[in-house]
Amino acid sequence: MESKIYIVSDSVGDTAETFAKASLIQFQNYNFSINRISFVDTLEKIDQIVENASKDDAIIVYTLIKPEMRAYLEIQAKAADLITYDVFGSFIAKLEKKLNTKAVMETGLTHKLDEAYFKRIEAIEFAVKYDDGRDPKGIEIADIVLIGVSRTSKTPLSQHLAHKGYKVANIPLVPEVEPAEELFKIDSNKCIGLVTSPEKLNEIRKERLIQLGLHDNAFYANIDRIETELNHFNKIVERLQCPVVDVSNKAIEETANEIIQLIKNNK
Repeated sequence: MESKIYIVSDSVGDTAETFAKASLIQFQNYNFSINRISFVDTLEKIDQIVENASKDDAIIVYTLIKPEMRAYLEIQAKAADLITYDVFGSFIAKLEKKLNTKAVMETGLTHKLDEAYFKRIEAIEFAVKYDDGRDPKGIEIADIVLIGVSRTSKTPLSQHLAHKGYKVANIPLVPEVEPAEELFKIDSNKCIGLVTSPEKLNEIRKERLIQLGLHDNAFYANIDRIETELNHFNKIVERLQCPVVDVSNKAIEETANEIIQLIKNNK
């Protein structure tokens, strides 16, 4: 004996189907057939669904946000002697009463949240893959390309921006190494130079050397070396004609917001 379940939604229907399957698994001696009907947005569609469900003696599990659509489905299903279950309705009503406010009643919000989540995950994986100039292919497909000398917060900024959904590649600039040619082929508006003062960079690099158990007077933290690197940075920026953000004494969040604003303005 097979029982039929109609999944009815004004969006994709993932939520209702997940709920139904989680419930149906408790009835292991029965077979269930699931029929999903997505993007139900008219009363005429509800009439057709109820007519078909009546022929199949189906149970209707639904996620319809608009109260009038829910009410109409309930009336028609009751007239056809069909069992229904409203996944959202009763809980939303209780929340409205508890919070003393009305729900926005916008369809598709769950799907939008899922898309945002997966976009973030993809961006985080992208930032890891194309960190520190690892693969120049990332330059052309990135939303944002960060360039700068060592210890200008390229990696933490890439990760922070990734959590906001931006695909970020970052490129370290070293005088002895010519930047990847891909850098000079992209739209300079999506490239951001990161810079800080020689003194601040000297301080940060000394601290880094100490953390690594090395002497703080190593070539890496030498002020003349830092000046050479920053001069090289300025030459690259001049070639690219890209905006520059000073990261001195700024929190990652503050710098990230400045970068996002620059990217939006450039678009």
